[in-house]
Amino acid sequence: MNTLSTVFGAVLPVFALMMVGFGLRRRQWLADGADQSLLRVCVNLLLPSLIFENVLGNAALQSADNLLYPPLVGVATALAGMGVAWGAAKFSGLKTAGERRTFALTAGLQNYSYIPIPLCILLFDPGTVGVLLVHNVGVEVTLWTVGIAILSGQGWQGGWRHILRPPLVALVLALVLNAAGHYFPPPPLVLAVGRMVLTGIHWLGQSAIPMALLIIGAVVADHWSELRGGGFLRVVVLAILVRLVILPGVFLLLAKYLPCSVELKRVIVVEGAMASAVLPIALAKHYGGNTRIALLVVLGTCVAGLVATPLWIHIGAKFCGL
Repeated sequence: MNTLSTVFGAVLPVFALMMVGFGLRRRQWLADGADQSLLRVCVNLLLPSLIFENVLGNAALQSADNLLYPPLVGVATALAGMGVAWGAAKFSGLKTAGERRTFALTAGLQNYSYIPIPLCILLFDPGTVGVLLVHNVGVEVTLWTVGIAILSGQGWQGGWRHILRPPLVALVLALVLNAAGHYFPPPPLVLAVGRMVLTGIHWLGQSAIPMALLIIGAVVADHWSELRGGGFLRVVVLAILVRLVILPGVFLLLAKYLPCSVELKRVIVVEGAMASAVLPIALAKHYGGNTRIALLVVLGTCVAGLVATPLWIHIGAKFCGL
């Protein structure tokens, strides 16, 4: 497995791009009015292209185990994370139910896409990236059902419609084509046309992660002023303890002893090392949560993740023999 310096070298560019997005917003080179359009392009075009590129021709995804177990692990780990954070919320000192619910979702849900994907690309083989994408289906389903129920305190009505989005459609279609190509090899003419199409898909897919990281950095810049005032050090420390101390240990034990493929073990290790997901910052506005608490948890774990993420990936790889 990679040395610690290699892991750090893979993690730092990801956080550096987020800092670039932060700086672009502060200088208004990336105007806030452009966010919705850029995010729509990223989710509906660039990310599906990245999925196609990493799933088509992926031998690891021709194994039934790598199609069945990763989404189940995604559901289980997301539930475990939110469960631990829900239990820890009572020690946070937060006064209202909305604040505690926001803490439970934000501290419990790991960043499962835009940071783990580039890390898996840099650290592992395409098979691992493909398994990560399948794994993320389980996390998405859990977020938009149980996660929304926790955040709103009123069930998950309306959450289901967010699951059936272009990335999931692209993943299902790519998996079908990947399986069909294994059993029914296409004729030469189809292969020639397919290579030309895949070249364009490759170019689009390569833009997905940089674009997403820049947008994440810009969103953080938008809410930076909300950190002023108030004594929330206890909340940040508890979030770091939950997200980057307790849960990584749980994930590593799962990766060590779960009878699954090496690709899924790598995904579990990387996911366990992640800081909090950024999406709950936006979700808190719409589902009765507390945006400031979400921001504090995300920023606190992201800063701590600069050190904790590469260390946990390195420790996890050694512990699991990856």
